[in-house]
Amino acid sequence: MNALAQDADPVVAIATAPGRGAVGIVRVSGKSLGVLARAIAGRELQPRHATYLPFMDGQGGMLDQGLALFFPAPHSYTGEDVLELQIHGGPVVLQLLLARLLELGRDMRLRVAQPGEFTRRAFLNGKLDLAQAESVADLIDASTEAAARSATRALAGELSKAVHALAAQLVELRLLVEATLDFPEEDIDFLRQAHAAQRLQDLQQTLQQVQARTRQGVLLREGLNVVLAGQPNVGKSSLLNALAGAELAIVTPIAGTTRDKVSQTIQIEGVPLHIIDTAGLRDSADAVERIGVARSWDAISDADVVLFLHDLTRLQAPGYAQAEADIARGLPAGVPVLHVFNKRDSVRVEQAEQHIALAWEQWGLAAAEGVWISAARGDGLQELRHTLLQLAGAQQGSEGVFIARQRHVQALERTRSHLDLAVDLIARDANAPLDLLAEELRLAHQALMTITGDYTPDDLLGAIFSSFCIGK
Repeated sequence: MNALAQDADPVVAIATAPGRGAVGIVRVSGKSLGVLARAIAGRELQPRHATYLPFMDGQGGMLDQGLALFFPAPHSYTGEDVLELQIHGGPVVLQLLLARLLELGRDMRLRVAQPGEFTRRAFLNGKLDLAQAESVADLIDASTEAAARSATRALAGELSKAVHALAAQLVELRLLVEATLDFPEEDIDFLRQAHAAQRLQDLQQTLQQVQARTRQGVLLREGLNVVLAGQPNVGKSSLLNALAGAELAIVTPIAGTTRDKVSQTIQIEGVPLHIIDTAGLRDSADAVERIGVARSWDAISDADVVLFLHDLTRLQAPGYAQAEADIARGLPAGVPVLHVFNKRDSVRVEQAEQHIALAWEQWGLAAAEGVWISAARGDGLQELRHTLLQLAGAQQGSEGVFIARQRHVQALERTRSHLDLAVDLIARDANAPLDLLAEELRLAHQALMTITGDYTPDDLLGAIFSSFCIGK
């Protein structure tokens, strides 16, 4: 069955999470559900009013008592007729009610909904644009208060408004270019009289602002992968425990205690940080430890930020400096590295600073600033948290930030690329070919509108809505 035929069928699903609960909801969406509503309720339902009544099975026995609400199209979540039944939240009784609805709706081809199908119908029927539809799932999945509030802003259309404002400026430029192409006999100096160069520059500046807010929204949604790296016994596990506020990793004086990755998600000012403790980086004859070290390097290569821990009490220990240099040279290029000097409570700061400066010179590495902490006592952890946020690109606070996804960032980047090419065309030649300029503006507009779904391939829609929960 093709997608259009499937979208025409009425669908039903249990809309509440699996398991026991005080209330369970079964939701139906489709065209002309009045007959089904009367059949399950045993009476005519007043639109948008809750009616308390018994729900009967096919033999006239009562399944449960609860509330029935009927929302005729188009005044519903999906834009179709929606029937919502609320009963006690037991898994068995919910399944019985679902089976009864499927039985009553057999002639109308009622079927069980796919993940995200209700929200997909809301998008297809113009009740939500694609960015708003995605924010429904983001609100459900939000792991922090800041992420939830930002998802609510996106659902209210904050991202969409920013995109539409950019699109309006693009459309004005496109209309001027297309008009000049259609009426060349007017001999109008388009680039000068329409102030195209200035308009494009203004558009670029606005786009940069939206990009910054969008990157912040992605950070709130997805968080940051922070990998703790360094030699054995430099305090990585102690730091993980201190940041998490719980004894997650085993801490002992024995080198090589951590054999595999240990992860914990924390939040700093609403930004989720996925902290990953790794095995100490060193050569080892132990086969299991070698596997752990290999996994550590894999985690480092996938990190958004690496915290390179140094033990201030071992700066002059034999072989320590060389091992630090080897690790530093092995860190992947392009991954931000924050040097963290641990055990500051056990050394004289001035003397340690001199040792670090000498060690860096011996390693042949550029001097690097870092954060001085004591993971055992908690000293310097607040400074470390703030530095992590700065590396992540987080803005102070999250007011006004809307939740966003990587695909939004990528779409804005494609838009920026085409606008840059358009600006270059004008900058190189005041009489630049207008057909090339028109094409770059068209491609920029098309890339931008994939965010709200005006230009979105069906396979992308399938990928987006398949990640939703069933019943939403």
